[in-house]
Order: sequence, then C-alpha cells, then structure tokens
Amino acid sequence: MGLRERRTREKEQRRLQILDAARSLVLKYGVFAVSVQQIAKLAELSVGTIYLYFGSKEEIFATLQEEILDLMNEELEEAIERASGPAEGLRAIARVYNDFSIENKKYFDVINYFLSPSDIIFPPHLKSEIDLHGNRILSLVVDVIERGVREGAFVAENPKRCAVVMWATIHGLIQFRKLRDTILRGEDFDALYRYSVECFIAGLASGGPASERAFGLK
Repeated sequence: MGLRERRTREKEQRRLQILDAARSLVLKYGVFAVSVQQIAKLAELSVGTIYLYFGSKEEIFATLQEEILDLMNEELEEAIERASGPAEGLRAIARVYNDFSIENKKYFDVINYFLSPSDIIFPPHLKSEIDLHGNRILSLVVDVIERGVREGAFVAENPKRCAVVMWATIHGLIQFRKLRDTILRGEDFDALYRYSVECFIAGLASGGPASERAFGLK
C-alpha cells in the first residue's frame, strides 16, 4: 500500500469515527445536548481534527443522515431491479424498508430522530441537501407507480401523491411496531404490514386513487 493510499484510508477512517460518535451521542442525549467537544472525545480525536472534516455540528449530523438515506436508496434500487413487475416492485420497497428498520436499527433511529424537527436543526442549505437525498427515495416509489400506470396495472391520477401515501403508511406502521405489547397486542405485525401494502396495491390496481374527485381532492 502506497503512502497516498494509506493517508486516504486513514482520512476515511477518521471521518467514520466522527460519524459513528455523532450517531451514538445523538441517540443517547439528543441533538441539542451534543457538542463538537463531546463528539471529539468519543471519537478519540481533537476538536481541531473534527473541524478539518466538518464545518459544524450540524454538518456532521446532515452528512450522517445523507449517508444513511443513500444506503437505503441503494438497497431499494437493487430490490426494485429484481422485481418482476410494478406490484412486486412496491412489495419489494415495503419489504426493504421494514428490513432496514430492523437490520440497521441504529441508522433507522437516526432518520426517525431528524425526520420531524429537521427544519429546525438544520440551516436551509443543509436542509436542502438532505431533502435531495430523501426525495431520491420517494422518486423510486413514484417511478414504480408510473411504470404500473404505463403498463395498465395501476390507475393513478397523481403518482407522487400515491407514493407519499404509501410511504406514510409503511413508515407509520413501523412506528406502531413499538406498540406490539399494547395497541397491537395479539396482532401478527408482519401479517398486518403485508396486509397494508396489499391494500394499497389493490387500490392502485382497481383505480381507487383515481376516485380523488369523489373526495374533493381534485
């Protein structure tokens, strides 16, 4: 290994140390209670070194969220590519999202943490960057629905609106998984999750979303 390659690898290792430390601290204490000094201490780096990689605490958190969204996006793309058709594509999206929330729980918790107050935590230029990464994921759902419309499998006057509804549904159900000992006691969560996805797909296939006019939404 050459000197340049070794230095590049060391830089990437330090960068990952910083992001890992930030993630751990955010989940333990909350973003407003975490300082660059705390991140540096946990990462076993100097504060000066932190600022060689990131301009601010907010930039660290934004980078962390973007990388997690990109990881999820990559897994979703691969699953959609393997799907045999639009309906299978939506099932694959739902399956990957649920699996990601379990297998990458720490990453998923970070997304959850920043989801609601992100416009407060991040300045506009960082919020815009994060939104670009998040919108790429939503666009995957839109693309699958639009393909279904083109192929005659789905009826949807507004594919983006349908994509938002699907994403809100599966994300909300995953949050409900925490209530398996209360509201969902006695329920098979996986069966309930699949049922919700199948209801959504059936609605698209039967033209359910096309009845938006009946509800005054068009």
